Amino acid sequence: MTRRLRRNHSPALKAKVALAAIRGDQTLAELAQQFDVHPNQIKQWKEQLLAGVPEVFDSEGKQAAASESDVTALHAKIGQLTLENDCLEGALSKAGLLPSARR
Repeated sequence: MTRRLRRNHSPALKAKVALAAIRGDQTLAELAQQFDVHPNQIKQWKEQLLAGVPEVFDSEGKQAAASESDVTALHAKIGQLTLENDCLEGALSKAGLLPSARR
């Protein structure tokens, strides 16, 4: 008996199979035969889909919170780089390596 190589199913196929399982028109065994996957795999994909449904409708809140934290981090980085540039500009001016016309 030869073993089948591990297959990687596309997210589109997983969604299609899980939605078919949720619809309930066919049994898991029929779906498994139709899509050539194990019934336990269909059950897992169905559970993952049902667990992930609330995030579909809550994505705006998470994106806004992530966006605000990104903006805060970017502002902090801008401040740090501005401070470093000012410090280096002052040091170069004192050393006479930076033309005074720039200031």
